[in-house]
Amino acid sequence: MKILQLCKKFPYPLKDGESIAVTHLSRALRELGCEVTLLSMNTSKHFCNINELPASYNHYKRIHTVDVDNRIQPWGAFLNLFSSTSYHVSRFITKEFKAKLIYLLKTEEYDIIQLETVYLAPYIPIIREYTDAPVVMRAHNVEHEIWERVASNSNFLKRNYLNYLTTQLKRYEIEQLQNYDLLVAITKRDLELFRKLGYKNKAIVTPVGIEQEKYKPNYASFRKAPSISFIGALDWMPNQDGLKWFVQEVWPSLHKKHPTLELHIAGRHTPKDILNFNIPNVEVHGEVPDAKDFINQHSIMIVPLLSGSGIRVKILEGMALGRVVVTTSVGMEGIDARNGKEIMIADSVKAFMDCIHTCVQHQKRLQKVGRQARQLIEQEFDNIEIATQLAGAYQKLIKKDTQEHPSPISNPS
Repeated sequence: MKILQLCKKFPYPLKDGESIAVTHLSRALRELGCEVTLLSMNTSKHFCNINELPASYNHYKRIHTVDVDNRIQPWGAFLNLFSSTSYHVSRFITKEFKAKLIYLLKTEEYDIIQLETVYLAPYIPIIREYTDAPVVMRAHNVEHEIWERVASNSNFLKRNYLNYLTTQLKRYEIEQLQNYDLLVAITKRDLELFRKLGYKNKAIVTPVGIEQEKYKPNYASFRKAPSISFIGALDWMPNQDGLKWFVQEVWPSLHKKHPTLELHIAGRHTPKDILNFNIPNVEVHGEVPDAKDFINQHSIMIVPLLSGSGIRVKILEGMALGRVVVTTSVGMEGIDARNGKEIMIADSVKAFMDCIHTCVQHQKRLQKVGRQARQLIEQEFDNIEIATQLAGAYQKLIKKDTQEHPSPISNPS
């Protein structure tokens, strides 16, 4: 099976959920015998020098990139106030990417065209013009839902502006729903929401798979004094908002109650205001060389998300490493874990205080929760098993497409 995978940013390094989700799936599909070609935007925000990719990043048959300047331009954002086009989406529409896509579709035949996120949907008309291959949308999130939640947690002026942008994005996301031959949702909840919004075609739920052999829990860290970690892409607004809420609202009381407890913060593209935190027992590391090693050093991991959608890959990584993850109901979405068994859920200052206090006071319980978290990942998020289910759906889709668009057969002479 030959797959052309389109991405809005290059899926390396593996330091954010989208890059991990894209890479883990494409690796698994390769292991299953699929031939995957990557066409990716190489954006100014997440630029990657592909000449410096490690030798182990070898799962793609071919890699093609197009440089894209997707920086938010104040003038462009202002003009968009008078446009019906989604500003979120318009930043990823370029004639260079279109030209490269046309070239690939004219020079190679593919069985599946896999789009990673709705931001690639503007290119569907081009795909339809140059190939009969089925179009698959892999929806990492319900995109407009993220921004609805961010807006609801913002101040008055910011909330009004974000609500305007979100309305445009929601309209676009709904308009595109009937243009997919197959919708690949990350969670059952997301698929149900897409159905409510009007999606009628074929769909499958395939969560982010975890390459479990690459996640080795360090249970020895449970034998030392508990400490807390936070790690996430800190150029993503929901991560920033959640972290600042925790530091401002939860940490002062928590530090007073447990004066020796430490909070360690790591994240790619950490903004200056977070780097300059001057808070007792809070250490900001910025980008760390090895996320797994950083997570493994601390027995407790917090993911205080107030907004977001889809599934939080960092939570899956923390659970795969046997950490005790304390998160919100929003963070929990898409993960069928039990509160107090494989994860801890907290939706208020008091709840976070209570959960972390329990962790500090009952260290033996920590390791049990961590081991149960790891078991859940092994049972529900195996990368190869998830890719196998998706590959099966692709085979059915290809068979159906072949029946509806048979190749012309010449009459015998």
